[in-house]
Amino acid sequence: MAIGVALNARDAVNEIDSTVELAREAAAAGLRSAWFGQRFGVDSPALAGIVGREVPGLQVGTSAIPIFGRHPLLVSSQAQTAQAATHGRYHLGLALGARHLVEGGFGIPFERPIARLREFLTALRQLTETGAADFHGELLTATTPIPARVPGAEAGVPLLVAAMGPQALRVSGELADGILPYLAGPRALAEHIVPAVNAAAEAAGRPAPRIVALVNGVVTDDVDAVRERVAEQLAFYEKIPSYIRAIELSGGRQAVDVAVIGDEKAVAAEVRRYRDAGATEVVFAGTEIAGDADRRRTWALLGELAG
Repeated sequence: MAIGVALNARDAVNEIDSTVELAREAAAAGLRSAWFGQRFGVDSPALAGIVGREVPGLQVGTSAIPIFGRHPLLVSSQAQTAQAATHGRYHLGLALGARHLVEGGFGIPFERPIARLREFLTALRQLTETGAADFHGELLTATTPIPARVPGAEAGVPLLVAAMGPQALRVSGELADGILPYLAGPRALAEHIVPAVNAAAEAAGRPAPRIVALVNGVVTDDVDAVRERVAEQLAFYEKIPSYIRAIELSGGRQAVDVAVIGDEKAVAAEVRRYRDAGATEVVFAGTEIAGDADRRRTWALLGELAG
């Protein structure tokens, strides 16, 4: 099972330079992939393209770009550019996003998210695979009166969705290459998420999708203190219905309840639980929360497990 890490250098003097250095360290530790979140700051596909070019062999991915406030033509340009820059090592993750960020940040209504996701994926697939589109939906139009192909990205771009709810899983199974569940523990994956997306893919005649589980975790001896910090950091997600549902289906009440915090033996056992629940890949996030020493300790273990 491939194991990767989400990189976070937002507090650095230069986020790009520091992220590249972190990526080099991750690759040296034996990790297979580096992933980058998309907020209102750094452009994730651009950062992935830079990191992938600077650190040959490391897979890079975006996790994940909210589709509201964006258009398939523009996202395709970003994704194809990153794919050409990395010679085929870029993976694009998409998300519905959170209502209060969409409406508060972009000033647009968070309406019909599942219908928008279906149309966005349909148009984006045409663009990334052929460099052209002629899509006219209820919510989106994407046509290419001039070519939209980026030379060097002809192999296409893997499309993943941060899907966890039944409707989003159905659309993802039908139209995407995989999913990026977050704050969904092994129980939620095994009993709800993996069966739903696999069934949708099979019904659509598509291959079994990738299940890239994003897991907050760190190897540490100071479990109680780190758990308290993680609880504060993840409290934001406890206001978003899709995450609340995933946490509850995992057997938890708070987001921290699905975090993986402990020594090497405990964390390795949890990684195996995710594999047994159907995850094809595991990506650890938040490994920096306890400081550099525990981050390096976490990466060393994950690199061993990946090997």
